[in-house]
Amino acid sequence: MTTQLPPVSPRVLELVAAMTLEEKLAQLVGYWVDQGGEVVAPMSGEMTASTRYEDATIHGLGQLTRVYGTRPVEPIERAQWLWAEQRRLKTETRLGIPAIVHEECLTGLAAWQAATFPTPLAWGASFDPDLVEEMARLIGGSMSELGIHQGLAPVLDVIRDTRWGRVDECIAEDPYVVGTIGTAYVRGLQSAGVHATLKHFVGYSASRAGRNHAPVYAGRREISDVLLPPFEMAILDGGARSVMNSYAEIDGVPIGASPEYLTNILRHDWNFDGVVVSDYFSVAFLQLMHAVAADLGQAAELALAAGIDVELPTGDAFLTPLADRIRAGATDIASVDRAVLRVLRQKEELGLLDNDFAQAPTSVDLDSPEHRRVARRLAEESVVLLTNNGILPLVQAPVTVAVIGPNADSSEALMGCYSFVNHVLAHHPDVPAGIEIPTVLDGLLAEFTDANLVYSHGTAVEGDDRSEIDAAVETARGAGLAVVVVGDRAGLFGRGTVGEGNDVESLELPGLQRELVEAVQATGTPVVMIVLSGRPYAIDWAVNGPHAPAAVLQAFFPGEEGGAALAGVLSGRVAPTGHLPVSLPRSAGAQPYSYLHPILGGPSEVTSTDSTPVLPFGHGLGYTTFERTSLQSDSEVVAGDHFSVTVQVRNSGERPGTDLVQLYYRDVHASVTRPVTQLLAYQRLDLDPGEEATVSFDVPSARLAFTGLDYERVVEAGTIELWVGPSCDVKETAANLQVTGDTYRVTTNDARVVHGVIQRLSAPAMRA
Repeated sequence: MTTQLPPVSPRVLELVAAMTLEEKLAQLVGYWVDQGGEVVAPMSGEMTASTRYEDATIHGLGQLTRVYGTRPVEPIERAQWLWAEQRRLKTETRLGIPAIVHEECLTGLAAWQAATFPTPLAWGASFDPDLVEEMARLIGGSMSELGIHQGLAPVLDVIRDTRWGRVDECIAEDPYVVGTIGTAYVRGLQSAGVHATLKHFVGYSASRAGRNHAPVYAGRREISDVLLPPFEMAILDGGARSVMNSYAEIDGVPIGASPEYLTNILRHDWNFDGVVVSDYFSVAFLQLMHAVAADLGQAAELALAAGIDVELPTGDAFLTPLADRIRAGATDIASVDRAVLRVLRQKEELGLLDNDFAQAPTSVDLDSPEHRRVARRLAEESVVLLTNNGILPLVQAPVTVAVIGPNADSSEALMGCYSFVNHVLAHHPDVPAGIEIPTVLDGLLAEFTDANLVYSHGTAVEGDDRSEIDAAVETARGAGLAVVVVGDRAGLFGRGTVGEGNDVESLELPGLQRELVEAVQATGTPVVMIVLSGRPYAIDWAVNGPHAPAAVLQAFFPGEEGGAALAGVLSGRVAPTGHLPVSLPRSAGAQPYSYLHPILGGPSEVTSTDSTPVLPFGHGLGYTTFERTSLQSDSEVVAGDHFSVTVQVRNSGERPGTDLVQLYYRDVHASVTRPVTQLLAYQRLDLDPGEEATVSFDVPSARLAFTGLDYERVVEAGTIELWVGPSCDVKETAANLQVTGDTYRVTTNDARVVHGVIQRLSAPAMRA
């Protein structure tokens, strides 16, 4: 397919017509002003352009790379520098075009003194798109105040293997959850005038054995039905303005050199008219890691032809190597012109061409009370109560509470890999965090003021040092309750147990943490175990074992207010409402696993292995109980039309609570194998004790679509089994739906209907 030039204004056309080759290429690259000698990724040191900043901007500049997020800088001082640099680009370059400034913003703006929110896996656990949108709006507001135009988030990779280190950056193992929550983030960020960048398009999370950058061998149906929908939703429903390519190769073709994905699907099928930026160094990786290019010039040509418009973080390939090829007649400049038009249109959309940068901010609050309110609420909503023998909530705490474990008194343990604390400050150990990050111990001290809290470290997250375990055991022996806090330490490329480049072969808790928990449990003191992690671990021994703790809570890196949120859940001030966005795995050997498996993808009599997870997708306990009854559906629907589903939900317990109404379905018989269960819709519902409500779902039948035998997305006639329950595995109330009529082929025009947020109506609550 040929790609038409994007529609642009006369002003943009005039600018491009006036540009020299050097001025065009300058618009297609970033410059990393502050990187210095720090190596942020393997091989990055040998690829980073060594051109001085002053020389690199003679002809203008496309993007400034992470001017706030590379090292700890005082925000207002840095803003003054940035405004001055933008004025210089405006007044001292021939065409006067300012630069786009981009930053990481996955768990909040990744800058010193900026609020740090829960990690995306916690967004998924909350099942609350509206709150995620509110969070993203605050993040975008902070970025806009500091002159940042583009955020490198959200991550829309669907979890396929929990051994992968970047699971903590992902939202869920279900594409609809990823799509609805990711789209909410896009809307929130872009409502503040900051362009969201969808990552990592596409397939990155399906790498072989969960190894970072490993090859992907996914079939066309898996890609179409599981991996692509979140991106389609964020573009068609959320209006995302930027996309970042995946490092992955699919069936031998690197995405960074794939016109099939970056042009045919993205631009022709979905009509995306924004800008595609390269993941850091991925253009150079076409030569250095994928070996599909002989040199950087050929790598640049492949990337441009595929559909990448901007090389980040620097111009290793798009500057001199590409210029040499164009001058030699080996590369057509038309591909450069197309990319420049897109970049300048983006700058015009952002108001950069009209901004004179006269007034830099003189004050800014990047961690305001409103930031912290939303951070705490999202942290509270994301805590998942896995098990509870009745010990929680601690309405009356014991006289003495032992607080034990490597993550009990660690601020870093609350933060994800792309938080500023773990991403940047790890290289600056003498610099304070710049924000208040109360630990779990701090939260418990504030929550249980009448109890005597005693702390013992016990063991490190990693390593084999047992020297402190005995002391922790003695601490627990003298207490009425032991709260043991275990889990991960996020970092990059070997600096931590989870995060980019920190893939694992085992899903056992790292180090000696299981040994610590079991030693404390053996004292006979009741144990509440809290897992602070960036991936789910194989903790069957703690959930179902004969000597399991009295209660187990899972918190996926809950951010700066996570310590207070967890303390509130333990006391009962906060009712737990989180649900597992990813199955709790049985073992590393059961990976890769997804709840979206066909019949033979689960346990059966033809294999001696069992992949059944310890706890299923959607599981989450609370401090009250709910009854879900009377699921009713239209008896039939013509393929392509809508159908209605209603369910009665009653709080049958003695405390207020929030139910997650989960509507699942199964296509009983189809032309290709289908999952044994799949989420169709979900809705959070607050109910007082005895209160009852009717929840109604208006469902487009295109939500039932799948990729058929001819690789077209279709809705087939047949029987659909529907049910609602407390997780994907429990059919508490069920109904059947008959799809009738001819096979319906879903077109691009249906995409908003297929993926748009389903209308969800809750009737006025009634007292039982």
